Amino acid sequence: MIDLTVHPDRLARAVTRARERGIVIPTFAQQRDPSLIPEDVVSRLRDVGLWDLDPLNLFRITWHNEPVERGGGFGPVNHLEYPPELTGVEARIVTLVGKWFPTGAHKVGAAFGCLVPRLVTGQFDPTTQKAVWPSTGNYCRGGAYDSNLLGSESVAILPEGMSRERFEWLSSVAGEIIKTPGSESNVKEIFDKCNELRTSGEDLVIFNQFDEFGNYLWHYTVTGPAIEEVLGELNGSFRGVVLTTGSAGTIACGDYLKQRFPGSKIAAGEALQCPTMLLNGFGAHRIEGIGDKHIPWIHNVANTDLVVAIDDEAPVSLIRLFNEPAGVEYLTSLGVPDGTIARLPELGISSVANLVAAIKFAKWYGLGPDDVVVTVATDSIEMYRSRLAELDAERGPLTATDAAVAYERHLIGADTDWMEELDERSRRRIHNLKYFTWVEQQGKDATELDAQWEDPDYWTGIQQMAEPIDELIEEFNRRVGSG
Repeated sequence: MIDLTVHPDRLARAVTRARERGIVIPTFAQQRDPSLIPEDVVSRLRDVGLWDLDPLNLFRITWHNEPVERGGGFGPVNHLEYPPELTGVEARIVTLVGKWFPTGAHKVGAAFGCLVPRLVTGQFDPTTQKAVWPSTGNYCRGGAYDSNLLGSESVAILPEGMSRERFEWLSSVAGEIIKTPGSESNVKEIFDKCNELRTSGEDLVIFNQFDEFGNYLWHYTVTGPAIEEVLGELNGSFRGVVLTTGSAGTIACGDYLKQRFPGSKIAAGEALQCPTMLLNGFGAHRIEGIGDKHIPWIHNVANTDLVVAIDDEAPVSLIRLFNEPAGVEYLTSLGVPDGTIARLPELGISSVANLVAAIKFAKWYGLGPDDVVVTVATDSIEMYRSRLAELDAERGPLTATDAAVAYERHLIGADTDWMEELDERSRRRIHNLKYFTWVEQQGKDATELDAQWEDPDYWTGIQQMAEPIDELIEEFNRRVGSG
């Protein structure tokens, strides 16, 4: 659960730090609905760039940002609907676009959801403690950014095999960067580093996205309603949300959506090369940003309906199709609208994996033109330009033939292999995998693991915590302003 016990002495120091730096913290409600943001904040944001290290940008941790680099206001939820000329299916596949968050990825919201409850209760003291952000990529970037805006030092932990762009940006924002062995599937090595830091003697607070329920709560409270808002603009029957699981934070939006649309499904995607949910398997893969070889503590497995494995060659080939001249020309020849093609760079590698998983979902359920499937684009190709250069060096420039093969094989040819519809037994099998990571290795209580499965109030109790956290945020802001 999320501990809201207040520590007065440290809270007083956090309030003083915020007052010194002119920090006002938005509520979850304001991030969900920016019309609640004070007009003076909206006015001041007109002079602030989207990525600027300015505390005002805390209010831009929302799906509603105007899609501009500087001075934007707020508007509709940023999303993109893929035409059937691209997907090869009749179903309407829609993605929320994370590019227009500060840092260019929605993980800045998950980090906010983990850090702010600790800050406004005094459980984290920005004047004496460092915030540690273990991650497979975007979360530690979001954590370092939020820490900077909230006046605290940060330590970013991520695998050494992640894209160059992540490290280059982090070097200017995070106080310290720690590279762990391997790539996105090497999550245990990240946990091992956290355990090492806990015994180092430094005054640290570790915000582990894989077991921090602030991550779950932010997506339940903010991402879920954002999807619901988009669905309100469409004429169609919502059939489900499809998401690759890194920390399993984003997939919490599915819990919200199922409550609003009881017939909808939640599909969890993973790399075929590391099929943990599908086969209790292991391995390495190239879908940057999703973690594997374990089931995150915050994943509500009992509410998951389908597992979809994606061959990592699909997103790797498709980012070339979507971003290189021969690919753009080929898509144009197929009748894919120019407006869609112009926006395909808004998809990073895991975002493309989500698109492929959504196509497989549509085929699995035989969906038609009145059916709507939703997914999320965590980040954009801006985090992977170096990967495109590496692929060009390795494979040569993309040709028209390469483009046709990528399209036919990975979009039109996406099929229903390596998928499993979950029943109670298979859900329990996946849930039980948490024991080996979290109880045996990380010291969690097996009683709580059982409660996640058996107690109907466990998850609803977390879902109801946004309002009391907002009350604490508002009180924090009052104390900052009253000084």
